[in-house]
Amino acid sequence: MYRDILYPTDGSTGSEAAAEHVRNLASAFDATVHVIHVVDTRHAGLGASGGFLSDEPSAMSARSAETGYEGMEGSDLDDELAERAETVVEETAAALDGVETVTAVETGTPHSAILRYADEHDVDAVVMGTHGRTGVERYLLGSVAEKVVRMADQPVLTIRGDDT
Repeated sequence: MYRDILYPTDGSTGSEAAAEHVRNLASAFDATVHVIHVVDTRHAGLGASGGFLSDEPSAMSARSAETGYEGMEGSDLDDELAERAETVVEETAAALDGVETVTAVETGTPHSAILRYADEHDVDAVVMGTHGRTGVERYLLGSVAEKVVRMADQPVLTIRGDDT
């Protein structure tokens, strides 16, 4: 039923909350997990690659105070973002020990890149963590998971991260 499962991650505890579910689902169906991270290109001032949207210091973030990007410009920043994105997907894939994985770093608007990847790689399901934002916070920041749920052709399983 599920041969290929897409697991988008930004390295945050919200996205890590889905790891056990991904591992269990992949093990039950002997599926390959596609671990991807999307470099958000919507934000100017961070080089061509943009930044990452998360409120957690452990996740990749567009804010220089949390990431050490202050004073970096252009290709230096692009290289740093790409390197950190590779680290996120590699560490996430390694944590899924015993499961066959494929890793990828994509660029663009996160929900669009996730949907495009799912279609291009013919995945059977998407499993992703959420940050659990509601109300005005969700309206202002948007919800990648919500957009993927509404727009994906594949089944989408969302796992809410801990509030702690």
